[in-house]
Amino acid sequence: MAENTNSDKIRVKLVGSPISTNRRVRATVKGLGLGKVGSVRELKRSAAVEGMVKRLKHLVVELKD
Repeated sequence: MAENTNSDKIRVKLVGSPISTNRRVRATVKGLGLGKVGSVRELKRSAAVEGMVKRLKHLVVELKD
């Protein structure tokens, strides 16, 4: 059985408030599954997820283990 590596996962944390942003940015935050400031999600790494994180670079940080 293959060992699960963290390279196929990405952990993101919402560090900024999306309140004063436009509807599209807020929808992207919700699409990542982030709610309140400080919430953390571990997601499967894909081009779509990395694009969302890039779009929200002013609101989220990628957590390294």
